[in-house]
Amino acid sequence: MKGAQLLVRALEQEGVDVVFGYPGGAIMPVYDALLDSPIRHILARHEQGAALSADGYARASGRTGVCIATSGPGATNLVTGIANAYMDSIPVVAITGQVPTPVLGTDAFQEVDIFGITMPIVKHSFMIRRAEDIPRIISEAFYIAAEGRPGPVLVDLPKDVANAETTVPPIFEMKSPVRRRPDPDQVEEACRLIRQAERPVLYVGGGVIMARAVDAFRKYAFASRIPVVATLKGIGAVPTRHADYLGMLGMHGNLAANKAVQASDLLICVGARFDDRATGRLDGFAPTAKVIHMDADPSEIGKLRHADAGLLGDLRYALESMPTDLSIEPWQAWCAERREEHQWRYDAPGEGVYVPDMLRRLTEADKNLTITCDVGQHQMWVAQHCHFQHPQQHLTSAGLGTMGFGIPAGIGALMADPTARVLTVTGDGSIMMNLQELQTIRRYDLPLKILLVDNASLGMVRQWQELFHEERYHEVHLSDNPDFVVVARSFGIEAFRVTRRDQVDGAIRRLLATEGAILAHVCIDPKTNVWPLVPPGQTNDVMLEGISA
Repeated sequence: MKGAQLLVRALEQEGVDVVFGYPGGAIMPVYDALLDSPIRHILARHEQGAALSADGYARASGRTGVCIATSGPGATNLVTGIANAYMDSIPVVAITGQVPTPVLGTDAFQEVDIFGITMPIVKHSFMIRRAEDIPRIISEAFYIAAEGRPGPVLVDLPKDVANAETTVPPIFEMKSPVRRRPDPDQVEEACRLIRQAERPVLYVGGGVIMARAVDAFRKYAFASRIPVVATLKGIGAVPTRHADYLGMLGMHGNLAANKAVQASDLLICVGARFDDRATGRLDGFAPTAKVIHMDADPSEIGKLRHADAGLLGDLRYALESMPTDLSIEPWQAWCAERREEHQWRYDAPGEGVYVPDMLRRLTEADKNLTITCDVGQHQMWVAQHCHFQHPQQHLTSAGLGTMGFGIPAGIGALMADPTARVLTVTGDGSIMMNLQELQTIRRYDLPLKILLVDNASLGMVRQWQELFHEERYHEVHLSDNPDFVVVARSFGIEAFRVTRRDQVDGAIRRLLATEGAILAHVCIDPKTNVWPLVPPGQTNDVMLEGISA
């Protein structure tokens, strides 16, 4: 058996049913072997699209995503997608072809050191030197990608190793990940802090989803009635309509969430990392609060904020050990008042489309809708105004903020569950980053719905130039965009335009009722801003509140 055939068999052993990729010279033996495999290959139209689709597949399914590319530019085109998975702790195995080992280091055609290039943005890297090592390395790659704090793993395969013939070794089986229990002394200290607290807040991040601890988190949150705030990746850890959920915290968070955190005397941080977008100025974040930090990654506990109790290990064990018999009724009432006081308003003046209201109504019309989101103003509107029952309904590029994530992630989500109802929310800047993936949607007849919010500008950059750079606008105007309805139709995708508020109800019905792919091109005022906003260098209790338009 050739090395490439052995690699495909190893992928089958790992239960891989779909891979995303783009062929080329050095990876060609693997593509030849895939012809005889039940694994389905999805041809992206750019390697970055393949990596981001594998990422979206992993987020939606909870399984490890796989992307494949050839050497040189094929491998380097994966880099942004690999970094995106690394920043958001998403399990992805990236397989790259490489030039034959005899010419490594000679600047051979399409040779790059992808092993070295990706070293800072992967959990681990492998270069396969012998065909007989392939089953062991693939097994290790999948184990490493998924265990503990998940992340991407690179496997670089030289072409001569892929073509080498070898006897078939036994499939190497890794041991199952061990659920690590937190230190009992730290658990005891955490319990003491919770019982002592008068104003506790549950601060939940994406680690809860990756640890498969959503049920345990909900059980604890509902039993304890401790108010909940979420990071961008933590949205959906409790249903967004739940009475104890105050909203997203941070730069574009809800005022109720930020006020509760700033007034708290105990932060119970579960699977979050005190990211700057969540904390604002760190030295003024929750200034009177002690901290319990639960995480699977030892490097995170105490990294940015001292933890009075650090619970390292499986989040489910940690949550199951916490007390629920608390007497915090005055605090619960105070938070409920803030939640009522700072509810979002949807009575914006004018006849133009008010995107927050349209997004809210979309998720009210279909409570099972999965949204994959691009990056920009529309990303914040989705986080603020959409309702989610589960975190897998909200797939967004959080840590890296990758424009062009939305459509490939939507493709990945549909490959994870072809029966899912998936909507990509994108902007006129973001969609141009991976516009070519419209052809992937068409090629595989995927029923992806696309809501394109077009303000003829790079909206978030324009907003910052307006507020913090004296309205010195530079390279943000996109008034020369193509006609996106015509573009979508040229790819064979149904499309229509929305320009007025009285068209929104019909647009929502059409988006949700159409069986195949469809794009709604929603044109809005270029001056529309996202509010509220914590200015740079300020604490989260300093929020600018503008006028919605």
